[in-house]
Parts: sequence; C-alpha cells; structure tokens
Amino acid sequence: MSDDQNRLRYFPISFFAMCMGLAGLTLAWEKAHHAVAVPLRPGGVLLALTALVFALLSVLYGTKLARHREAVLEELRHPVKLNFFPATSISLVLLGTASMPIAPSAALPLWMLGTAAHFAFTLYVMNVWIHHVHFEIQHINPAWFIPVVGNVLVPIAGVPLGYGDVSWFFFSVGIVFWIILFTIIIYRMLFHNPLPERLMPSLFILIAPPAVGFISYVKLTGGLDSCGRILYFIGLFLTVLLLTQWRRFARLKFFLSWWAYSFPVAAITVATMVMYEQTGTEFYRGLSYLLLALLTIVVVFLLVRTAIAVKHNAICVPE
Repeated sequence: MSDDQNRLRYFPISFFAMCMGLAGLTLAWEKAHHAVAVPLRPGGVLLALTALVFALLSVLYGTKLARHREAVLEELRHPVKLNFFPATSISLVLLGTASMPIAPSAALPLWMLGTAAHFAFTLYVMNVWIHHVHFEIQHINPAWFIPVVGNVLVPIAGVPLGYGDVSWFFFSVGIVFWIILFTIIIYRMLFHNPLPERLMPSLFILIAPPAVGFISYVKLTGGLDSCGRILYFIGLFLTVLLLTQWRRFARLKFFLSWWAYSFPVAAITVATMVMYEQTGTEFYRGLSYLLLALLTIVVVFLLVRTAIAVKHNAICVPE
C-alpha cells in the first residue's frame, strides 16, 4: 500500500471539527459587524474558505469510504470517534446559518440538508448508546455533546427561516440532553481518571451548549429573560474556568483535537454580542472585542499548526 493510500486509511472523521471552527469564526465576524460596529467584514471570504475546506474534507472522507470501508466502520464503532460523524451535519447547519446575510439563496438548502442529516445522526448515535455492549464510564468526554446537544444550533437559522416549531423541537432535544450528559461528564471527571492528553482540549466543548443554547433561546423567545441569562452566564463561567487553566493546555502536544478550542470560543463570542444587543451594556461590547480577538488568534494558530502537522505527516497516522 502506498504512503498516500495508507494516510487516507487513517484520515480521521474528527477533521470536520475544523469546519465547525471556521464557520464559528465566520459567524463571529459577521455578527461583530452588525452588533458591535466592527468596520472590517471578512465574512464572505471566511464563508468561502469554510465551504472550500468542507468540500475538500468531504471528498477525502468520501474517497476513504470508497477505498477503506472497514476503516470507516471501525470509526463508527469507536466510543469517541463515533461522536465526530455529526460534525459533518453540524458544519452544514453552520454553513447555512453563516450564508443567511452573505449568500441568502444558499442558506435554506444548506440548513435543511444539515438539519435532516443531524437528526439522522442523532437517532443513529442514540441507538448505539442505548444498545451498546462495550462502553465504559471512561469513554465519555465532552465530544459526546456533538451528536445530541448539537441540535441546539438548529434554531439560530431555523427561526428567521420560518421554521418555529421545528426549531423548538431541536432546541428541546439538545437542551435536555445537555443537562443529562453534562451531569455524567462532571461525574466522570470528579470520580474517575482524568481525560487522556489527546482528549483534554475537548473540555472546551463544555462552553458550547450553554452559549449556543442562549443564542437559540433568544431567537426562539425574541428577547432576554431569566432563563436566557442563566444559559449565558453558565457559558461565561465555563469560559473563565477553562482560561484560568491555560498553562495546562499550553503544555499539551498538538493533536487534531486542538480544534475543539475554536467553535466553543466562537459560540461564547457570538453569545456575548447578543448580550450586548439585548442589554446595551458597554461591558459586553468590550468583552465582545476581546473574545473576537482571542477567537481569531486561536483559529489562525490552529490553521498554522495543522498545516505544519500535515507537512510533517503527523496527522492521518495510526494511533
């Protein structure tokens, strides 16, 4: 087997987390232009880059499916990798959401395709969870949020596109299972061995459900109330908690899982801009600028590190 064929065999489904991070950056910059008057508007370029990366990864993973079907099935049976398959459908939902102000004609088909695909992934993954024979408590980590809790993303575009009840349906599923899975993950971290180094960046995924849930909740209800504030401040607290541990994360060896830093930071950035829109408080405006700068640095850094890893054949290798 050639080196290229061998690397294709080990091409990971978790690569699609990169699309989520880039889409999050696109949404954050576009929101910044409208919400906090940032004059720079690179949303169109970022959206094109995100779509290009998604298309490239889809072709590569589709080729892997055609040539190494058993390797794909192995990932589908893996207790951690399984949860990254819905990153593909979430990427489509995010592309649809990001397209609304930039390429409106593409928004609805992308959102509908992503929503339908994510619903199918949710049903599949939950069936695997319910009827499994090999999962242990040490297998759970924040990446388990992606298949089910990822449903809270749907209303962000679903409400303005006119799908109110559909949006409430997906929000309800996501928010309830966030509470359930969050409880199990905290239990696992408190009373069992720490997460392995490779999965440590996934702790940042803890930020995403309450932050995205807040954005969706405001879309669904049309304003800010006590429940919305609770969701936002839980997301903000988790952000502060994890940022205070930056030395631990800085010591980690680079893995593709580092992309788990990107989308959650984008989520809390956009959520903070929504808080500024709802309250007019200058604190949230200033915090929005800081978080947008942090998000941009993080994504640029991750792009550089990923490119270096690809160049040195440090990705798409056996674990």
